[in-house]
Amino acid sequence: MSEFPRPVEITRLSAGATVFEIAATPPERAALARRFALLALDRLEARVTLVSLAGGLLRLVAELSADVQQECVVTLAPVANRIEDRFSLVYGAATVEDEVVLNGKAELVEPLAGGTLDLGEAVAQQLSLALDPYPRAPGVEAALPADSAKASPFAVLAGGKEER
Repeated sequence: MSEFPRPVEITRLSAGATVFEIAATPPERAALARRFALLALDRLEARVTLVSLAGGLLRLVAELSADVQQECVVTLAPVANRIEDRFSLVYGAATVEDEVVLNGKAELVEPLAGGTLDLGEAVAQQLSLALDPYPRAPGVEAALPADSAKASPFAVLAGGKEER
């Protein structure tokens, strides 16, 4: 079960583009924060457009906006971050090939089973991809030694090499 369910029945979509404005509730944001190991997810909103394509395909184009708090990888202090992301996905029946060529470029086709598409799960997955994998508090530099060349594995091995 998705923490942020926003199911849409594909058969009920009108011809052309259909736009959805979705926002996560406080309990949904708390559940997503746990799922993605965030200190907090203060806001998650998205504008999602679904467009029917030829061959039974469906294009999802979305703009998501979120305010997150992550833990600094160096100091463990809270790091606030605003995420603004735009993404596009193509969905099709399980029998459709893994890739299709649309607008001159190959795109991966996500499976669409049961005639329902969960917009909230698509947005949640994209949020997870947009998160900073190594958040740092302001003023914190990478924890590297002053002379990083000496700290490289090859330098360490070379230093331990005995002259013969």
